[in-house]
Amino acid sequence: MKDSIYANPLGDISAFTFDEDVVSVFPDMIQRSVPGYSTIITAIGLLAKRYAQPNSHCYDLGCSLGAAALSMREQIAAQNCRIIAVDNSSAMVSGFEDRLRQLPSSIPVDVFCTDITDINIENASVVVLNFTLQFIPIADRIVLLQRINHGLLPGGILILSEKLKFDDDKQNALQTDMHHQFKKAQGYSDLEICQKRTALENVLIPETFGLHQQRLLDAGFSSAEVWFQYFNFASIIALK
Repeated sequence: MKDSIYANPLGDISAFTFDEDVVSVFPDMIQRSVPGYSTIITAIGLLAKRYAQPNSHCYDLGCSLGAAALSMREQIAAQNCRIIAVDNSSAMVSGFEDRLRQLPSSIPVDVFCTDITDINIENASVVVLNFTLQFIPIADRIVLLQRINHGLLPGGILILSEKLKFDDDKQNALQTDMHHQFKKAQGYSDLEICQKRTALENVLIPETFGLHQQRLLDAGFSSAEVWFQYFNFASIIALK
């Protein structure tokens, strides 16, 4: 279904949530809102193929409808891997479970409806946070990353995709405007862009790459670098 949630004037705009209305249009919404989303999803599968270790777990934290988990499942060649997908939206989890029933595979996928900060990360070779950390309070982010690092096996990988902000005001204004131009090119109106931006205010909290990189190093990762960026959206590889 086409995303038209913010197509008409809404008056008081509620804070953005991943409810049933969003779930029903989410594939269209994410493709038209996040530059390079398909490229990131494809690459997550390729990275999982390289880093998934036999007899290990691969996590998709904040899985939504499971695009990253399914991409990993298509590519993983290591034996006895299990994918664990987690989201706190019951509508998202239900939608993902429906997709799994239609797409059988020999690689098991366990889906949990809970907060990702409550899940135990253990025996992990691959962890994905695909546009998820930005919705977690800033003070709680380091604790989650430390738990991920602790649960990763030696040689494991974290793939962290995030919307970025920039220290330089001119860069920040440029990157934000180019993102809006991207959305307009995808068919969103100025009204839709404005209303969704209002809905996401104080819900999605972006940070600079420098802050992300330093936090990842502080959490125990040996390195963290951007592998993909399209305007103010980027994906980072953190290695243990």
